[in-house]
Amino acid sequence: MLRIYTRIMVKVGMMNSCHLMKPVSGILVNGRYLTYQQGLPSLPVPPLQQTCERYLSLLEPIVEVHELKRTKQLVEKFLESGGVGEKLQRSLERKAQNTNNWLTDYMVQTDYLDNRLPVVVYSNNSGAFPRMDFRDKQGQIRCAAEIMRAILDFKTMVDNEILPVDYLGGKPLCMKQYSQMLSSCSIPGLEGDSVVFHSKTSCPSNQFTVAHNSQFFMVDVYNSDGTPMTVHQLCVQLERICNSSLETNTEPVGILTTLNRDYWSKCYDRLVQDQTNKEALLAIQRSICVVCLDKAMPHVPDEMYCRRNALQMMHGGGSQWNSANRWFDKSVQFIIGEDGAFGNNISHSCADGTIAMALIDYVLNSIKKLEIIQSPMVPLPMPQKLHFSITPDIKKAIEEAKESLDKLAQDLDINILLFNHFGKNVLKANKMSSDAFVQMAIQLAYYRVHQQHCPSYEAASMRMFKQGRVCEISSTSSASVAFATAFDDPKTQKAEKRDLLMKAIKVHKWSTNMEISGQTLIGHFLGLQCQATEKNIPMPEIFTDTSFVKAFDYRLATSQVPSNSGCLPCAGPYQLEAYDICYKLLENDMTFVVSAFKTSKENNPAQLNQALEDALLDMRTILEI
Repeated sequence: MLRIYTRIMVKVGMMNSCHLMKPVSGILVNGRYLTYQQGLPSLPVPPLQQTCERYLSLLEPIVEVHELKRTKQLVEKFLESGGVGEKLQRSLERKAQNTNNWLTDYMVQTDYLDNRLPVVVYSNNSGAFPRMDFRDKQGQIRCAAEIMRAILDFKTMVDNEILPVDYLGGKPLCMKQYSQMLSSCSIPGLEGDSVVFHSKTSCPSNQFTVAHNSQFFMVDVYNSDGTPMTVHQLCVQLERICNSSLETNTEPVGILTTLNRDYWSKCYDRLVQDQTNKEALLAIQRSICVVCLDKAMPHVPDEMYCRRNALQMMHGGGSQWNSANRWFDKSVQFIIGEDGAFGNNISHSCADGTIAMALIDYVLNSIKKLEIIQSPMVPLPMPQKLHFSITPDIKKAIEEAKESLDKLAQDLDINILLFNHFGKNVLKANKMSSDAFVQMAIQLAYYRVHQQHCPSYEAASMRMFKQGRVCEISSTSSASVAFATAFDDPKTQKAEKRDLLMKAIKVHKWSTNMEISGQTLIGHFLGLQCQATEKNIPMPEIFTDTSFVKAFDYRLATSQVPSNSGCLPCAGPYQLEAYDICYKLLENDMTFVVSAFKTSKENNPAQLNQALEDALLDMRTILEI
């Protein structure tokens, strides 16, 4: 999801040189998946004229007439023969000739690494699973051990390149992100973070990081002969960890990863000046992933559990609960609560939503089949507790991190809509794109609640190209605005409403096909901006125009994240005034997770979800003509 990129694009004067995603359903083919990599095409650079024409169409329902007139003049100037637009386009085309994917590095840098907001809530995404069938420490340990073993099996497939290849429309997709997801970590830096990938180093880690009572342990997960430890052996290791971390008065260093990135960077630099701290931080960064053994959260009624569990996965529930029992910089964290809570937290800088969901689905399906087999009695290496030297200034930062995290946790609001009236089957029967239909329902719901239209986007995959990550589909169009505006007008007949809906869906499908086929509008603009910065060319007026700011000041960030394991995809708003909507569509039902900040008085996730449910039901009636 380009959730932070849009925020930075509208502040081009501050841009430096360069945290869902449309589902990638398709068949899975066994084989050495990286052998398909070289056959994938490189990302093309879209024609400049085409991108500018699409941009003007995008602006029509968003800006005022006089603003659009001014922007058309700027676009004409930008497109002049021999002008700055042509110069930047040629520069970007030269870059594309010498790289597999000219956009990915720009996008990751701008969208995630340059962003200075905390990664918790603002960037990382989460998955919340149905409650597990245990309510005690032994059940928690058993579940965690099964998860760890399933991750090791998944890692074996990745390392041996035997992971089934993802296909879409008969075409293989880029699989590189799978090899980057484990054993990776973000490193905080002043003005910009970095990401380290340890899985392909000469000596990759054979350890997991385990967090318990806000303390961190390194645990070996392979036997001396290189075979993965059994579930029984992993249970023994986890019991050792729990028995040696009963105290809760240690300084919760993990809470520092919830700070804004500049402050965390300063703390990090001070921490690594101590050799013990430096070794502990490196051990976490190199580890395969983090397994968080959470303490039980306060009891809530069954109807509130899904929401509470989602919040626990997103931020830990607050500093008094499990927020310090995390390392939010780590690419993958699996979270298991003593009360049966289960989910994960994923760093967007390392992998996109559909890649993380593939791991999640594999793990959940695998633990259903695993059996605890008694292992041979062989000595197991003791888990090693990580120690940190805490100076007074770091202790102060920890207290400030607790305070800021608690404010963020209290401000975040989410609402979950379990829509069981119909699903994809009904829409398929009407020969209609399920995703585009839902996008129009979201547009209608927002208009009903706020009595205005807003810029919105849906994340889409670009994995048909080498090293492809994500792009965004602009969901708001003249056609979608015409549909949403006319729908509740009593003068609009049912047949006309259906016609307007079909036109809006057609436009959305066209935009979707353009984006996933490499004709990315916003990605193209980002590439041109970065070329201007790299070549020390003054930023063209087209990118400093008020229309540009309005066009990409998204108030609705949406993504369809498919899952076959019952996982609820969750993400926080990328800015104060925005909603984030994650959803999954099944044959007979749909689920929507809407988040917003309470300090944005205009936004109300519960109200928007109610309007969304009403919109879906109302729109179904016009299908039956």
